[in-house]
Amino acid sequence: MLPKLGIVAGGGILPGFLAKTATQQGREVFILAIEDHADPEVVEPYPHAWIRMGAISNALDQCRLNKVEEIVMAGPVSRPSLTQLRPDARALKFLAKGVFKQGDDSLLSAIVGVLEKEEGFRVLAIQDIAGGILARAGVLGDFQPDDRDMADIERGVEVLRAIGIADVGQAVVVQDGLLLGVEAIEGTDALIARAAGLRRDGRGPVLVKMPKPSQDHRVDLPAIGPATIEACARGGFAGVAVEAGKCLLVDEGRVTELADEAGMFVLGRQSDAS
Repeated sequence: MLPKLGIVAGGGILPGFLAKTATQQGREVFILAIEDHADPEVVEPYPHAWIRMGAISNALDQCRLNKVEEIVMAGPVSRPSLTQLRPDARALKFLAKGVFKQGDDSLLSAIVGVLEKEEGFRVLAIQDIAGGILARAGVLGDFQPDDRDMADIERGVEVLRAIGIADVGQAVVVQDGLLLGVEAIEGTDALIARAAGLRRDGRGPVLVKMPKPSQDHRVDLPAIGPATIEACARGGFAGVAVEAGKCLLVDEGRVTELADEAGMFVLGRQSDAS
């Protein structure tokens, strides 16, 4: 029998997709739904408990009470301030290591270390549960990037490599070689909206997403889904490019359909290391 899976649920549809996939595989699931992030309609069909982000002791207690053995993290979560976090005693012990002042990659790697080395859980990648969710190489749908789009994509990759070393963002928006925006703490949706207000006349900008160079691929991989395409379409974007095999693509069929309706391309860019 497969180990029981605990899903730490942030926003969006991905936690529910994982729960459905795991259940179809014969796994029992239990969702730890993060307050103010998880969507009640997504988590309520499954056994779950609502947890406050700073209440680590309660989260660990819920995992043990519900006999969770393996954990996967799914869905975007915005980083709170320390005041908003209201850490309990277990969280304070973790924060004493200074990781809260570091980038998201360092913070998440530290969380994985605590879960595995100190608490005895096994942390899985989303792709360990949902095979085929990683973006494949090539163009989805009917629209191809032109030469200018490809130049913007390569410019975006160049910038992402540079800022990734500093553990900053996983997404940028480029138009005609100009950097319209870099993802920071606000997340991709806010980046898209901000960049849309800065776009120039002519062919629209391109959203480029890729993981950081030293990122643990079990947590916080860049992701796009239907909502990403809808936001880019509203902003007049020419298309979206992600790194093939290293970015999550949620609901490829719907993503392709929406991109075709908007006249946008979606490209899985082949990794240079592949």
